[in-house]
Amino acid sequence: MSDEVLESVKKCVGVIKGAKTDTEKFAALFMVTKTVKAEKCNPRSKLALFEAIEFKFIKRLLLSDEVPAGCPPFVYKSVAMSILTALCSVQEVATHQEILQNVDVFLDIVLGEGDEDEDEADEDNLMLVNEAYKCLNFIATFEQGLKALFDVDTVGKMCKVYSQKSFQTDEALSLLVTIVEKFGPPSWENNVENFNTLMNILAVDFETDHSERKFKLCSILSPLLGNCPVEIVQNSQNTCDNEIWPSKLFLGLRDILTSKLVKAQRDPAIKLASQMLTTFGAEWSLQDEAKPKVFFLMLIHLASIEIRMQLEDKKFEQVLAAENLLGSCFTILEISIAFLSADTLDLEQKEKQQTYTALKGAFTAVLNVLKTLSVSKKPLEIKEKCFVCLMLMSLSAWLTLETSAMKPAVNNILPFALQIANESFFAYRARYISENVKSEDKPVTYDPLSSIDVLRAFLPALCHITVDDKGRAVLLKIKQEEVLQECLAFHWSIAHYKKPLIPKSERCKPRGPEPEIPAERLKKMADSRGAIISICNTFMNICVLEVDHVKDSPLFFTLMKFVFDNLPELKNNHDNLVVYGNMAVLGLLLLKLKTAYIKKNDFSICRYIQSTIRFLWDAYTVDENSNNSRFALGQLVVTMTYKESWMELQELWFLGMQNLSGILTLVPWISEFAIESGWAEGIIDMLVKIKPGSLPTNVKYAYEDLLCRLIDANSDLVATLKKKDAITACRGHKFMELGKKLFGE
Repeated sequence: MSDEVLESVKKCVGVIKGAKTDTEKFAALFMVTKTVKAEKCNPRSKLALFEAIEFKFIKRLLLSDEVPAGCPPFVYKSVAMSILTALCSVQEVATHQEILQNVDVFLDIVLGEGDEDEDEADEDNLMLVNEAYKCLNFIATFEQGLKALFDVDTVGKMCKVYSQKSFQTDEALSLLVTIVEKFGPPSWENNVENFNTLMNILAVDFETDHSERKFKLCSILSPLLGNCPVEIVQNSQNTCDNEIWPSKLFLGLRDILTSKLVKAQRDPAIKLASQMLTTFGAEWSLQDEAKPKVFFLMLIHLASIEIRMQLEDKKFEQVLAAENLLGSCFTILEISIAFLSADTLDLEQKEKQQTYTALKGAFTAVLNVLKTLSVSKKPLEIKEKCFVCLMLMSLSAWLTLETSAMKPAVNNILPFALQIANESFFAYRARYISENVKSEDKPVTYDPLSSIDVLRAFLPALCHITVDDKGRAVLLKIKQEEVLQECLAFHWSIAHYKKPLIPKSERCKPRGPEPEIPAERLKKMADSRGAIISICNTFMNICVLEVDHVKDSPLFFTLMKFVFDNLPELKNNHDNLVVYGNMAVLGLLLLKLKTAYIKKNDFSICRYIQSTIRFLWDAYTVDENSNNSRFALGQLVVTMTYKESWMELQELWFLGMQNLSGILTLVPWISEFAIESGWAEGIIDMLVKIKPGSLPTNVKYAYEDLLCRLIDANSDLVATLKKKDAITACRGHKFMELGKKLFGE
């Protein structure tokens, strides 16, 4: 049989085992090298030879500096490394416990050579290093080998080799990249300084080298950046300010991408540019002080053209063949569009038009591919779904920026797109829950779709889609609101983080300061707050534009109960304020349409209304310092708490006031909460202190309408407001309707 030990190898094994001294055993090793070279040794034969020799004997040869008189100084080491190189090429030997436990032996040989100048290192020494790299590469071919190399900080050691410009530094770099691609950012734990040192050296080479190596460096730098230390991502601005490599890579990439290139040169550069944008954001591409916009806009055009070239008139199988390149192009567009959405870049009209044309061309190609897939009867394989997710991530960014872009084509693929997006959401949610629930039993296998939540990316676009009649009809037809409700509950569980309860037995014991919430959790909480805001906006659009549907839908009653139960639990602090306002107003819209289901003895309504009143009450105050005169009246101003987010809160406040006034007419007993809270009196107190005629018209109508509806619901309020000098407020601000209700015709 082919897996049996060869006869020639059996003889060799016999000779080795029969050796009575190290000298005899060493002599037998020459027979091993001849046998391995002469015979096509199968893995079992090589393993038999390895176990017969024993690694401890090989290790002694490698560590020995004493050789017989007349022999070359490296004879023991040379033979030992030749044997290991010949045997390590098969998994059975490369992953043998003796090898894995002694990978440091190979690393020491590589590192040891770095102590000498390359000019002084003799040929034997260089041969040892070469053989050691061969063995390390064989070991790294297998997962157990990679883990062994990872555990002994091979990444840090290879950084040292490369930074010293030792012999065969490219082999060191290749091995380092292999490990980093396998283990990701943890490869750099406690090695951030090594990472920056390595990147600085590579970046200088990348900028100054104008040979083919420049393009090879692109393929090395991309995986290094894609798996860089978490500290680099968290402190990207600090890295840009204190390290030279981000700016050097910018110069190198600009040099490449502004030159005439063939595909083999252009593709790695696009991938590297994508990684730089992912790590440092779009601001990184604006480094050219003379023409800061040029490189940024060029990346958009290059990515858009590449997408069209790879998607147009191609079968999906052909498209998938360019998956990695297209993934980089989609990432460039996604990040660039998000940056453009922030409206911080001053583009001329011509630049806007050219950019829009380029993006429209790219996403027209994307929509055509999605349309073809949506009508295909062949189910998508998981790899194909993952690629569709990449397309949808960038498409969602485009739809958020261009709210009216290509509506018919978008509505056409919307059911298919949301089917994939929903799948990715459910997979992502399952993964998130499993990662946050401690389980010591069995390892978890994750769905490949769980790596990105496409639905989260689509949420801002859905706000705009629900405003369009046809788009909204599509969403309701596929019952997307059901998934959005689940999405809301999921993101609420993240944003509304509760610290673990302290056991009763520990509560009386002295404790130190409260531990800070980890940065990664804070980032997820902030992202989930953004998701909640988008979902609330989508639901509010449906409430306003699909009144009958909301009235008849049990789901929206469940949604209303969710708001009633959860809003009072949310701290109305700076971080939560916009979420708080959205939830409060969504609750009012639902309450207005679901009044038939409201019960007076439902305590959750009481708590919800109190929370909503607090949100509306706290928005404005009187600035009594706006006039230097001691007795002068003040100005109405937005409170400091609300001021920073007022662009997002202003419309919510007016919508909230309007709907609360409407609810008071439909459900008069709700007025009791507003009256008991003292809000009505507080409004009069505030109005009396404001300079007559200075009240903004829209604010004036909002306050007057609310007070009128409160009086309609509860006439006892008239006497209370009169005591607060309501007549002064009515005269000063010309509250004609309120004056009639307070003082008659």
